[in-house]
Amino acid sequence: MSRTEDAAWREPLNAVLIEWAKTAAARDKTGGTAFHERDLLRESGLLRLSIPVAFGGDGADWSTTLDVVRRMAQVDSSLAHLFAFHHLQLATIRLFGSDTQNRRWLGETVTQGWFWGNALNPLDKSTRALPDDSGGYVFDGRKSFCSGARDSDQLLASAFDADGRLLIGVTPTNRAGITVLDDWDNMGQRQTDSGTVVFERVPIATGELLLQPGPLSSPFATLRPLLAQSILCHIYLGIGEGALQAARDATLAQTRPWIASTAERPADDPYVLAHYGDFWIALEGARLLVERAMQAFDHAWSRGLDLTEQERGEVAVAVATSKVAAARAGLEVAHRMFEVTGARSTTAAARLDRFWRNVRVHTLHDPIDYKVRELGEWALNGRIPKPSFYS
Repeated sequence: MSRTEDAAWREPLNAVLIEWAKTAAARDKTGGTAFHERDLLRESGLLRLSIPVAFGGDGADWSTTLDVVRRMAQVDSSLAHLFAFHHLQLATIRLFGSDTQNRRWLGETVTQGWFWGNALNPLDKSTRALPDDSGGYVFDGRKSFCSGARDSDQLLASAFDADGRLLIGVTPTNRAGITVLDDWDNMGQRQTDSGTVVFERVPIATGELLLQPGPLSSPFATLRPLLAQSILCHIYLGIGEGALQAARDATLAQTRPWIASTAERPADDPYVLAHYGDFWIALEGARLLVERAMQAFDHAWSRGLDLTEQERGEVAVAVATSKVAAARAGLEVAHRMFEVTGARSTTAAARLDRFWRNVRVHTLHDPIDYKVRELGEWALNGRIPKPSFYS
């Protein structure tokens, strides 16, 4: 049973998913920004899911929040990505910001119904932080892979100062000098709006910078990349589960088996059944690893500043293991589903290939080879992954 099955937000979540499912294939074709579907999220109250009760939110743990992400990804992985990254930005404030900043921005997210976008991508160092006369900075440059920036209310943005220090700031998306480009046109994840944001001398006051305690300040602060990795796990897994359900619907709808088959219907063909057995094994194994990793992550989060580097490292191993398993399972099912659905399932109207395109695009952004190498270091040499802003 899903961890969200008996939760207060079950009904609004189900209502959102029903509406998304009606247009998922068509929207995959058109791409662009899903304004209506994002507004459904705003109206559902789900944007406050992970915000602590003290700030007016629902106070869900990360296992529950990401379980919602998984269920969304079964239907529309682009919008699941945007929902997850909204909560990742909120987690970043909780990890890197002061108590005052948490009260302000998390509280106003609840009261104002804000949708947060991402312009943080620290791998893109083309945005500079230049000191201004007020004691703050101006951000100037371009930032790529800014998921959810279009139609967002607030942005987390990063830039590097003259000394190479990473600075992370909060700004309204409509602040003067910010231009969000509509230039995302990839083969998958078509509605994540993961394009470019241009900053032209955008003022960021000192109070808008996440400096206390800031990134890499403690093992607890370095849980941020592990949360990002956990989000990917749930999106990969959800895509695989969505592909399995779509394949199942297509197979059960068929009445004529292959000419060489001795079965009366495709659903009884031994080769078809073997494929579905493989799909189940791959996804079930990934599900169990993801669940175990999230239990470890929630425990680490509850430890707060008492979390040790060794404990953090062991969570990193669990998350990396689940990520590799979920990526491989999602790719396998989304690719091989056509072996059990037949030629008719390749019609453009069905767009069943979107599952493969989505998981293929997503997994390329964060290659699993490097996670496998980390796990090899752990398995052979007992070395835990070293924390950084990226992993």
